[in-house]
Amino acid sequence: MTDYIPPTLDWVREQVELYESSGGTKGTTLRDTGLPCIIITHQGNKTGGIRKIPVMRVKVGTNYVLVGSYGGRPKNPTWVYNLRANPDVEIRDETQVMKMRVREVTDDGERNPLWEAAAEAYPPYNEYREKTSRKIPVFVAEPI
Repeated sequence: MTDYIPPTLDWVREQVELYESSGGTKGTTLRDTGLPCIIITHQGNKTGGIRKIPVMRVKVGTNYVLVGSYGGRPKNPTWVYNLRANPDVEIRDETQVMKMRVREVTDDGERNPLWEAAAEAYPPYNEYREKTSRKIPVFVAEPI
């Protein structure tokens, strides 16, 4: 059994704890945005530990779009590298928990509509894209 390694940022850890301890009935909106979020449970690529991170809820059909924006910072969030190395994840969307597999979307023909769906759900993604020189990673999580 792999150990759970809580997020290091206080607000992220508190968000995950509230979401998880309530069975998905509380903490389902991200911080002060009031916008829905999901929890991604994944495996750390270096530690092998279980990690959990809240991200904006962007749903397209039965899939989820995961955007590694990190607020437009110059580097990717750590979870991007974890998903690249270990694509099998669990997604909690309120009270529903699903096993899913992620894949990074690099082809612009597929990526652009996913980006638009994400930016519609959370408009600051477009600001973050302008703030950084990196191409913000986009993943799609699909049911296994």
